[in-house]
Amino acid sequence: MGKGTMTMKRLALGLLFLLVLLVAAAWILRPQIGERLFAQAVEHAVSRDVIGDLPDGMHVALCGSGSPLPDPTRAGPCSAVIIDGKMFIVDIGGGAVRNLGLMGLNPGATEALLLTHFHSDHIDGMGELMLQRWAGSGRDVPLPVIAPEGVEAIVDGLNAAYAADVQYRIAHHGEATMSPTGAGGTAKAFPLPEGQDQTVVYDQDGVRITAFSVAHKPISPAVGYRFDYKGRSVVFSGDTVKLPIVAEACNGCDLLVHEVLNAEMVGTLEKAFDNVGRKRMVKIMADIPDYHTTPVEAAQTASAAKAKMLVLSHIVPALPLGYLDAYFMKGVNSDYDGPVVLGKDGMLFSLPANKDSIEQGDLL
Repeated sequence: MGKGTMTMKRLALGLLFLLVLLVAAAWILRPQIGERLFAQAVEHAVSRDVIGDLPDGMHVALCGSGSPLPDPTRAGPCSAVIIDGKMFIVDIGGGAVRNLGLMGLNPGATEALLLTHFHSDHIDGMGELMLQRWAGSGRDVPLPVIAPEGVEAIVDGLNAAYAADVQYRIAHHGEATMSPTGAGGTAKAFPLPEGQDQTVVYDQDGVRITAFSVAHKPISPAVGYRFDYKGRSVVFSGDTVKLPIVAEACNGCDLLVHEVLNAEMVGTLEKAFDNVGRKRMVKIMADIPDYHTTPVEAAQTASAAKAKMLVLSHIVPALPLGYLDAYFMKGVNSDYDGPVVLGKDGMLFSLPANKDSIEQGDLL
């Protein structure tokens, strides 16, 4: 055996011994290493200021792109519109508030919550949003909840449900930290004027929000919203069938965020439930396509509206595998030649003030 071969073997043995020592040290020092990693992670999370770092303009973040159907990758319906340090939340489904935290979007920055309608999956995160906004901001006024008439009962009910919790937190942390006047929400109900399909529901500091009626029968009222700020515009369809008013409200808007349901895939679910004798679920799957919009119909609306970009959200059914996305989107590109994005939680769309560009990022 030559000297070169012996040297290589000794080097290999030395490296192996060193590797074993490093692995052993890492195992023995797990508490110390864990302490350092945790401290670094906390420092990064606490110092993160996504809202403060955003440039002037309008920014749309998907805090929930799912539906009532279980989906491990999506929270319930929720979109955040961030303008000049203020955050407006459109619908607040289950799991969405925790997504806001993971995305670095402080619920304390919420200027108002806007509801498109009162289906459970659009309101079941309200209590958590009210609590996190109050606890995380030091505000001394409740969360404004802008919605069609009927929202008063919902806000009153949640305020009553959380009344004991509010008192616990004030007693624990003190009134200087948890202002007694800042908890809960305040209903800001609006009617749609007779004979009109649109009405302005917010108009301050250059931010204008217009509500428009949509069709989600038997649910009524049901609305969508248009946001305008410094030459940029975003439209949220709300839950609706394909409807000309959505295209009219957009009318060349930068971003159209449209709800979608793939009827063919829901039909497959219906058959599966029928095969195992779950008749109640068969009836539900048969019913739900008649008050939603298919991806192809949403593309047709975006084309008629001359929208700059179409974002699909409120995804029905769940898409736990990315491989299913193409099937869900089948036919969309034939009806709209602009960019189409299948919404996922954490997506961020930035519309710089007085420009034409749309920049896309990810906060999760």
